[in-house]
Amino acid sequence: MFVIDGEPEQTAAEEEKVYYANCKAAKDAGASPLHKGDPGYNEKLDRDKDGVACS
Repeated sequence: MFVIDGEPEQTAAEEEKVYYANCKAAKDAGASPLHKGDPGYNEKLDRDKDGVACS
């Protein structure tokens, strides 16, 4: 993590480490829906395999 103008910013490597155990966790974090390529997206959360999880 690094800081710009007093605000912490995540690096790409840190963003890749985002993990949600289930869709409730993603929704509670305000991260849903998750699109393929988004931090935290996981095919296990994408039930219909359309590239959008927890919608």
